[in-house]
Amino acid sequence: MNVICFGDSNTFGYDPRSWLGGRYGPDSRWVDILAVETGWSVCNMGENGREIPVSVPAFPADTDLLIVMLGINDLLQGRSPEQAAGKLERFLSGLTLDRSKLLLIAPPPVALGAWVPSRQLIDNSHAFARACQALAEGLGIRFADAGKWNIPLAYDGVHFTEQGHKAFAAGLLEEFK
Repeated sequence: MNVICFGDSNTFGYDPRSWLGGRYGPDSRWVDILAVETGWSVCNMGENGREIPVSVPAFPADTDLLIVMLGINDLLQGRSPEQAAGKLERFLSGLTLDRSKLLLIAPPPVALGAWVPSRQLIDNSHAFARACQALAEGLGIRFADAGKWNIPLAYDGVHFTEQGHKAFAAGLLEEFK
């Protein structure tokens, strides 16, 4: 099975303890754990700082599953949950893959931390997750809410810890059962 994971720094495996964009090791990144646990061919298309793209990349035709988890960077840049959801709807609607091959994951909510100084951003991340669910239902695509997986976040309130990546992988694998 050919799987693409398209997302931001939490898909990339960014280690917030590094200053130059370093990553956790493969044994601590949810994308790599997914590959090991399933035996699937999994391509990590996570990118630090990625917001929801305006244009849709051309994903390979032999993609069996496209996992999309985006939106937190849009909120961090001041977009409302509704604006971020609108961008996400345009992005997902522009994909040429069959909708049965898409899985939208609502990112876990952010927490107070170095990058999250106010309760408003936390509330926005919860609202965005609800918008993602409604969007997935409206588009007829699969949905998972990572906010239900108890993901430990780092000091910044945004990035997964190594344990967070493992919890994310466990939650995702449970969704596949």
